[in-house]
Formats: sequence, structure tokens, C-alpha cells
Amino acid sequence: MVLVDANYKFIAVDVCAYGKNSDGGIFANSSFGKALEKNKLNVPKDRNLPGTQSPAPFVIVGDEAFPLKPYLLRLYPGSTINGDIEKQILNYRLSRARRVSENAFGNLVQKFRIYFRSINLFPENVDKVILTTCILHNYIKDNILMAQHFDPIEGEPNWSNLPRQGGNANNSAFYVRETYKTFFNSDKISVI
Repeated sequence: MVLVDANYKFIAVDVCAYGKNSDGGIFANSSFGKALEKNKLNVPKDRNLPGTQSPAPFVIVGDEAFPLKPYLLRLYPGSTINGDIEKQILNYRLSRARRVSENAFGNLVQKFRIYFRSINLFPENVDKVILTTCILHNYIKDNILMAQHFDPIEGEPNWSNLPRQGGNANNSAFYVRETYKTFFNSDKISVI
């Protein structure tokens, strides 16, 4: 299980569970999931969404396997949409955001072809291979990003041309999702 940022880099990796377990269960039992639930991470305070006065928490975007939490957004279930265009728009936006993690895995597999077949190693060594390839993936991403934005005249990075990146749920989790739904359906979205 990994957490991926907007630049396709792995920012949290947990390889201590078997693939047959559910993603939601793995997340809930991971150190990262437990720390989020207990509010023990240094997650920034709520901020206004761009161009609005609507404060919203920083969130992780997950698929249907994850529970809806104030810090974890997931799609509206298909049965609840029933022609609601605003819910469809939010689902579309969240699906696009989730593609970043899917693409990060695709990039990892393309770089490290060991993932094209079963890895014939002891489990503790497989964990090391996975962690190592994630670290190397990030290293390569950092150095490609640096090379693309290097100013050969000044001999320093030129950051000016970087693109701008931007279940049993409780009421606050539903409120967070509604806040993002309202934002993604407003005219403020053109600000991003």
C-alpha cells in the first residue's frame, strides 16, 4: 500500500501485508492508518479551497475499498448517484486524482521489470526489493525533474517554469466530501 503525491512520487510505502487482504483493512491496520485516525501526523490545518472562503481538510483519495473518513475521500457509491450531476462530477474528479497513483505504479513497473513476473525471493527480501525500487523511482523522478528545470546559464534550478500542481463514516466525513463536491461544481474550479 502506498501514498502517492501529485508528482507520481511515493511518499508512504507499507509492504507488511498480503495482497489477499482488503485495501481498507490493510490501511486501517497500518501504522500510517492508525496515526491518521489518532490525528498523530503533522497534517497541515484546514485551508480555504482556491478562490473560496470554504475551509477544507487535506485529504487522501481512495477507491471504493476504503472507508469514507474526514481525511480520506472516496467516490459516491453508484447506487447513490441516480442522475445527480454534482455527485458524478465529484466522482469524475476523484477518479482523475486516483489515476496519479495508478500511473505511479505503471511507471514503477516500466522502470523495474522485475514486477513483470513472480518475484522468486524470500518474503523478507521481496519487501526490501519493493522498498528499494520505490526509493529509486523517487530518486529518478527527482533527478529528471531537476534536469528539466535546470538553467544552464545560471547553473541553478529554474523553478519559474514548473507546472502548478495542485462505510461507517461519521458526519464530518460526509461534510468533507460535500465540501469538495460543492467546490468541484462551482465556478471557482477554473482558478486551479
